[in-house]
Amino acid sequence: MDYEKLKKKLEGCYVTVPTPFKDTKDLPINFEALKDYVDFLLNNGLNNENCTILFGGAAGDFSAMNFEERLSLAKAGSKIVNGRVPIALGGQTTNTQELEKLAGIAKDFGYDFLQVSCPFYFKHTEDDFIEYIRAASIAADGIGIIIYNTFWTSTNVSNQLIEKLVDLKNIVGLKWATPRTDAMEFEDVTSTYSKRFTIIDNNLFFPYSAMKSLNAKAFEVHMCNFWPQWGKKLIDEVKNKNFEEIARMMIEEAMPFYKLWVEIETNYTSGDGYLDKLCMELVGLPSSRCRPPTRDIRQKYRQRTLDYMKKIKVPHLKF
Repeated sequence: MDYEKLKKKLEGCYVTVPTPFKDTKDLPINFEALKDYVDFLLNNGLNNENCTILFGGAAGDFSAMNFEERLSLAKAGSKIVNGRVPIALGGQTTNTQELEKLAGIAKDFGYDFLQVSCPFYFKHTEDDFIEYIRAASIAADGIGIIIYNTFWTSTNVSNQLIEKLVDLKNIVGLKWATPRTDAMEFEDVTSTYSKRFTIIDNNLFFPYSAMKSLNAKAFEVHMCNFWPQWGKKLIDEVKNKNFEEIARMMIEEAMPFYKLWVEIETNYTSGDGYLDKLCMELVGLPSSRCRPPTRDIRQKYRQRTLDYMKKIKVPHLKF
């Protein structure tokens, strides 16, 4: 396997697609709506040169699905994309055996990448995580592993930990976010390892991280789910080194989205994909809530979200 080619495939927008459910008892997965979600992305500017699609990540409600549902989602996602763009499978779990099974599923169904975080619930040591990642590396031989630093739910990934993993050739990406402190951990790791791994900026530092000194090549973009043209423009501006325009996009268009997200999470409910889904409903995509214990935000925050989308001139609005 040419892992350098895999690193290159990972460049661009990293789009974590929400998992749609039917608004009926038990909220079963709505596979028809999932196809609509993917087709919307790929018919509006995203392609195999500027994006990777993640299925079963946090915004994909992995934590509210059982293993069989995660398997069915992986199968469906691969079939729907059908090779049109690179795809990643969310591999977050609390045990190594399940991680190895998810790695096997990713291989069996043609995924390019497996996203792995340190197990949550227990505060594992770095050596625990190293053993866990090495098990994933063996099980996922032939596909790329993306290490995701979910420091808010588990052990923080340090520079020293990463250094102990550089020998694992199929680790191709770091989905990188850190606590914002004066120690500049984000800059430290990104500048140190951007040649070895494709860095996915998950800290919203896009105008800064895309510069040569940090050299991030991929960007976590929730806004793509309802405005894929925004993601295409972002990657075009990165290639053009138009950092001033990227900064404008982040401040004027992205920041209000994230401020609303934080307000909802602080005052009403928690989760990940709920605001994406409401925005997607407002551009005419099939409606869905997230599964409990995340509560349905659509009635309470519908008007606020619509006002935001009108203000920044999101295309395709249906209301």
